[in-house]
Amino acid sequence: MMMREILAAIFIGLGILCCGIAMFGVYRMDYVLTRIHAAAIIDTLGTLLIFAGMIILRGFGWASAKIVLILVFQWLTSPVSTHRIGRVEVMTNPNLDKHCEVKR
Repeated sequence: MMMREILAAIFIGLGILCCGIAMFGVYRMDYVLTRIHAAAIIDTLGTLLIFAGMIILRGFGWASAKIVLILVFQWLTSPVSTHRIGRVEVMTNPNLDKHCEVKR
């Protein structure tokens, strides 16, 4: 194996590990706001490490530029959708005080 393949395998493995830990957190948490917090790890760190491993494995070129554009698009849209889900939960849950301390 070449050094590039080993480094790519490390990055992809760490990304899969982060996604697995975050997936366990999503499964284990009991409330929507804590679940979206755990899911944010998948969106940011997990995808960054997996995509970085793919870029290292593929080499720098047009395919890597497309992967970077996908990553940037995901990083721009994911926080917006997560914020909207959290906001809808805060606005529509009548028992919000039972779960967390949020001022309306």
